[in-house]
Amino acid sequence: MELKTSLAAQTYALARPAVAPEPQPEGAGFAGLAASFAETMAAGEDAARAAMTGDADPHALVQALAASELAVETVVAVRDKVVEAYQEILRMPV
Repeated sequence: MELKTSLAAQTYALARPAVAPEPQPEGAGFAGLAASFAETMAAGEDAARAAMTGDADPHALVQALAASELAVETVVAVRDKVVEAYQEILRMPV
């Protein structure tokens, strides 16, 4: 069985866009995650402040605090993984 190089090149050229990475929307990545975390924490603080003055529903306060707790737990888990990976890199022989 003989393969023509032009056929192989054409097949590769057709398959290449299918595996190309999609462009990331603005705000994606670490900066977007940090901004989202800051917004979640600010919303929790605003809900707590409103609950202390009597302007907020207790249910909204509980929801905001749960979202804040989840955000903090996620950031701590990511930090732990980064530190663990850094320590593993330091243990590698050169």
